Amino acid sequence: MHGVRDARPPVLTESRKAPLIPADLQDQVARALREDVGSGDLTASLVPAARRAVATVITREDAVICGQPWFDATFAQLGGNVSVNWLVREGTRVSAGSALCSLQGDARALLTGERTALNFLQLLSATATAARRFVDAVAGTGCEILDTRKTIPGLRTAQKYATAVGGARNHRLGLYDAVLIKENHIAAAGSIAAAIAAARNATRATVEIEVENLDELRQALAGKPDMVLLDDFSLEDLRAAVASNRSQGSPVKLEASGGIHLDNVRDIALTGVDFISVGSLTKHVHAVDLSMRIGA
Repeated sequence: MHGVRDARPPVLTESRKAPLIPADLQDQVARALREDVGSGDLTASLVPAARRAVATVITREDAVICGQPWFDATFAQLGGNVSVNWLVREGTRVSAGSALCSLQGDARALLTGERTALNFLQLLSATATAARRFVDAVAGTGCEILDTRKTIPGLRTAQKYATAVGGARNHRLGLYDAVLIKENHIAAAGSIAAAIAAARNATRATVEIEVENLDELRQALAGKPDMVLLDDFSLEDLRAAVASNRSQGSPVKLEASGGIHLDNVRDIALTGVDFISVGSLTKHVHAVDLSMRIGA
């Protein structure tokens, strides 16, 4: 979000609060249906128009369920008087074999919407599940997991919603709602100090700068940004960075990034950094295995 110098880091939602449904959800669903259905579902048209059916969705693996609003919107946009009865709440952790929802309505609508609805549910559940694993791994450390802009094109708000459902916090949504100064920006501006000063003069949005070593960190702290991103720091250097930041008297928020995985994320959190950003939450997606079984 847009913020002033002492604001929290750029986030869409605060942790532990219910994430907001993205404003472009209906557009995302409409685009997905146009992509799949096109001029009409040739196979579903073989089923008598008056035929009604029931269906059940189950998960074949453990997961955190996410994407119910997209699933519901898929069938709502198709029409066919389809009703969806959810058996679990959004954000619930479920085990393999669990029934997630039951549906009933026109058979053609159920058949046409099946793939699109499941695509949203399996993708967003995968994103939420990955986020929850990282959040659980740092539990009790005081450090929070952030997502990134490494999202599937066209589905950024959906995946950011899913990471929030999984318990992570949203970093900036795009290039327009916060400043993140990186190596090329610094080179173009002439120095770390000049880049931060230019950002302060240009906007009241949150200003974050990426550094690659402790010397760059000292330069960044002198410029008083809102956040500093510590890129690929060793554990020893992360501890030194935290100590240096705290010695300033008015410490900025520190974010660790680069080479983060479940095996090392807790050790990184224990160095005292405020945030850890994890690109794999949204870019290394292993879709949850779901199945919809339709009956008469």
